[in-house]
Amino acid sequence: MSRALPKYDKRRVAVIGGAAAVVLSGAVIAGSALAGTPAGSGGATGARTLAGPGTISCPDVASRLPAVPASARAEVDRNLTLLQTQIQEANKRLKDTAGQGGPNFVDNAILGPLKDKRVATVNRIATAIGRTTAKPTGLDALAPCALNAGGDATTGGGQASAPATPSGGANQQPGGGTAGGNAGAGGNTGAGTISCPDVASRLPAVPASARAEVDRNLTLLQTQIQEANKRLKDTAGQGGPNFVDNAILGPLKDKRVATVNRIATAIGRTAAKPTGLDALAPCTLTR
Repeated sequence: MSRALPKYDKRRVAVIGGAAAVVLSGAVIAGSALAGTPAGSGGATGARTLAGPGTISCPDVASRLPAVPASARAEVDRNLTLLQTQIQEANKRLKDTAGQGGPNFVDNAILGPLKDKRVATVNRIATAIGRTTAKPTGLDALAPCALNAGGDATTGGGQASAPATPSGGANQQPGGGTAGGNAGAGGNTGAGTISCPDVASRLPAVPASARAEVDRNLTLLQTQIQEANKRLKDTAGQGGPNFVDNAILGPLKDKRVATVNRIATAIGRTAAKPTGLDALAPCTLTR
């Protein structure tokens, strides 16, 4: 036979019911932050930014390094710091674009560019170490990051990423190297192309010893412009007023800064190091 619960039991039931509602709503929020990710999947595939989008987590690089020679310590530390800085910038971009994007927004606009930058940065770390001791291998496997819908981004010991292998420049990218148009005019309409200043035509005579490295980076500039234009097309119809600036042009500029700096460094090893190439990094949307 049923009997009425004592008052304290009713309160307990109310508390338990409220807690259950909180847990359920939390699960719904977490699920929506990973919209497009199959249930049970741990990755950020298909993630879109919504309110409270979480944070980006990346594998720790510093803890996976061998003993770093004294001659490489400064360069390695500088790149580990860059890794941390880029994670912070990616998390800021995640927050700034909350509410924007389609099913693959986070992958295309944030995690993809971040991975590219991390690949370039860990490769610079490996190269620095390899100049005086065995070059570490397999660091590229630490480049991909993921969207953690409810945790903190790992920043321990060198996460984040410096600008990577970039685009634009070499032999006049799509759009002929002119800068024009306003990318932040109102979301990504998918119209136009990304144009970047030409880098190759602004270089001094390249020493024979630097030619291979310079050519490789000029090619990378072109490749990244092509990738940015593909991202522009793939994200058509997405984003708010500053979508193209935050999700495409900003990451592209970071990558180009790193690439033109590598070009200048390569030339500077045997000739006068060119200056002012950073001014060629920003690109624009030409409609």
